[in-house]
Amino acid sequence: MNEQKANYKMTEKLFFRLLPIQVLLMAIGAVNGIVSSLFAGNYLGAEAMGAIGLYAPVSQFLTAVTVMLVGGAQILCGKYMGKNQVERTQDIFSTDMLITTIVSAAVIALLVVASLFDLTTVLTEDTVSRALLNRYILGQAAGVLPMLLGQQLSAFLSLENRTKLTTAASVVLIIANLLLSWLFVAVMQMGIFGLALATSLGMWLFFLVQLSYYFSGKALLKFRVGFRKKDAGQIIGVGAPGALSQGYQTIRRLIVNYVILTWVGSIGISAFAASDAVFSIVWALPHGLNAVFRMLMSVSIGEEDRQSLTDVMRTALYRAVPLMCAVVLALILLASPLTMLHYSDTSSEIYNLAVWGYRILPVCMPLSLIYMFFTCYAQAIGRQVLVNVMSLIDGLIGVALFSWILVPVIGLNGVFVANICNGILTTLGFLIYAIAKNRRMPKNVEELMVIPADFGVTADERMDLTLKTMEDVTFVSARTQAFCLAHGIDDRRAYFAALCLEEAAANVVEHGFKKDQKKHTVDVRVVHKENDLILRIKDDCVPFDPGERQKQADPEDITKNIGIRMVYDIAESVSYQNILGMNVLTVRV
Repeated sequence: MNEQKANYKMTEKLFFRLLPIQVLLMAIGAVNGIVSSLFAGNYLGAEAMGAIGLYAPVSQFLTAVTVMLVGGAQILCGKYMGKNQVERTQDIFSTDMLITTIVSAAVIALLVVASLFDLTTVLTEDTVSRALLNRYILGQAAGVLPMLLGQQLSAFLSLENRTKLTTAASVVLIIANLLLSWLFVAVMQMGIFGLALATSLGMWLFFLVQLSYYFSGKALLKFRVGFRKKDAGQIIGVGAPGALSQGYQTIRRLIVNYVILTWVGSIGISAFAASDAVFSIVWALPHGLNAVFRMLMSVSIGEEDRQSLTDVMRTALYRAVPLMCAVVLALILLASPLTMLHYSDTSSEIYNLAVWGYRILPVCMPLSLIYMFFTCYAQAIGRQVLVNVMSLIDGLIGVALFSWILVPVIGLNGVFVANICNGILTTLGFLIYAIAKNRRMPKNVEELMVIPADFGVTADERMDLTLKTMEDVTFVSARTQAFCLAHGIDDRRAYFAALCLEEAAANVVEHGFKKDQKKHTVDVRVVHKENDLILRIKDDCVPFDPGERQKQADPEDITKNIGIRMVYDIAESVSYQNILGMNVLTVRV
């Protein structure tokens, strides 16, 4: 039990260490959106704000494309990293970047044609609003390629633990967007086109800053020339359910816009766009939490690590969801000042419409977060039918249906309440699935997840230990030898396995623990699978590749790095990866 608790604490620590950068990544589009809305509201008027609101379905479509490609590629890369298949990881990376470039070119062509030839009547029939919308789309089209490619690079940099570069790129983007928006709108008076162009140019800087790493020669993932049709199919197949949900939301937004225009009027669209712009920043938190969950979960699935997979979900439910609830409470309390960011006249109708959005809509966020976690898990584990059904309910049926029913009765508030009803519906959907599969109410997180019975190895075929001191190393070595003998491993192989583990773990404690002032632990796993004996040593110290150190050792001085030499001499194979900032050494004996 103590080992399980220690493993859970390591997972929890890693989860929240990865969170800030993922939230920042998810907030980039939202920050750009609120910058645009603030400049539109203060310099260009309510009509421009309405045009930005009408662009939302296009923005959601681009989000759907990003979700599909990032989700599919990141899940596959995480699995291959978990299996120590570096070349396959590079294949997925290369194919994903190529697909993204092709899709970006097609989207740009579509947007340019639609704006130049006034083909946007599907978004609005009002000629004044459509003229503003067309200019806004034209400016946004210039940033589609760097936006989609930049999001892919951000995901891959996270897997390589290079989040500082993405942070720097994000800061550059935000500053550039602010300065260029002021220059183009306030100084040069380029109107709504200048507003969109500022965002696009900022996106180019965001992309180029990240791209610099892949020309440095330090990247694990390198572009491999050639289009791999099978890999493209896998990326799209794995990522499609998430994209489908976003695609449904595009249709849903069109329906919701129609319902608002019919029963509330254009003032409802402007009020909804204002609250939606601020909420899009807050939504960065649940989307960031889900991005971290996806990375940790996919690596755990690749490693076939049942305990780690459960620990990731426990962290998500017991830590992330309460955090989201606290944010929701803060939003409700700050409803009035948040509304005044766009509409300062508290007696106006548009203020009254918008303020209720901040009071009602946040309640759906914890429910949506639970939906994201279970959808992402089902997507990675291969439950595509469940994912498709739940995506249809969440993305389209739930909100659109409840909005259609409630808006005629309670006005714009009906849209906000519809989102809460949808969250309750989707949460119940996953619970009902677990009840049906277990044939009873789930008793724990593992049963709620319905982890397949044949996933990973059984508890008696593995041993999990956590060590913090050199005294623990000797204990773990003895336990490893006893575990091997108990599972029919011959004396010689059992002795060598214990020796390998002792040398590798001692090297981490003796050297890795002293590299900084932080507290560290080593997570050790011994697995007996069929006739394979696998040792995995995972730690959160500074990156250290023992293979590189072994290559650099002076062959004439046998006393140098003797422990590392011994491990490589004894083991059948040794592989090292730094995954999400964790050193992972896998030894087969």
